Amino acid sequence: MYRYTIEIFYSEEDEGYIAVVPELPGCSAFGDTEEEALKEIKTAIELWIETAKKEGREIPKPMGKELLKAVMENIKARVV
Repeated sequence: MYRYTIEIFYSEEDEGYIAVVPELPGCSAFGDTEEEALKEIKTAIELWIETAKKEGREIPKPMGKELLKAVMENIKARVV
């Protein structure tokens, strides 16, 4: 199972929640609530990966923990 970073934010323009997966270009979903957006993005991730496999595209390795670690190191470096 793949575990990617998911970002969810409220869009005033769309009047709902947008969920995106930065590591999977174009992978996004919409929901009236955060929970609905999360549910929809999980489906979108599965479909994105399924399509990439069928088309022979490379599937990016999840970088969530590594990305978080890099951000935290950057923050620590600024504090010192």
